Amino acid sequence: MYLVRSKEKCCAIGYDLKFPDGYASNLSRCVDRTNGWLHGLKSHDCHVFMERLLSISTRELLLSNVWKVLTELSQFFRDLYVKRVHINDVVRLENSIAEILCKLERIFSPSFFNVIEHLPVHLPYELRVGGPQQYRWMYSSER
Repeated sequence: MYLVRSKEKCCAIGYDLKFPDGYASNLSRCVDRTNGWLHGLKSHDCHVFMERLLSISTRELLLSNVWKVLTELSQFFRDLYVKRVHINDVVRLENSIAEILCKLERIFSPSFFNVIEHLPVHLPYELRVGGPQQYRWMYSSER
């Protein structure tokens, strides 16, 4: 029963959101309030959800230790996709993602983790080598 209300509350947040033109697609069309699903999100919408909405939509629904780790993960992705980067920030990101993943391993069961959860470990290195992500991502061609 609690899970059903949690899904409804999370979907209600996604359904009522409005973004400026060009920032994200209309997320209300991707929300199925009856089943509590998000579907049809483009990759940029997933990034917006991960960077901005995950911590907001789950704050009242999760335990505080789980919510704090997810908020740290959202902040990591927000800091990773900046327009200007300093080498000290990249070093900080490399150190913080290891701590964040260790915290996630303490919360979630081992069956939750697969190869894709290990990917963020390599993203700060790509930032250092390739420069800011905005020059390499595919959002503009996806639209």
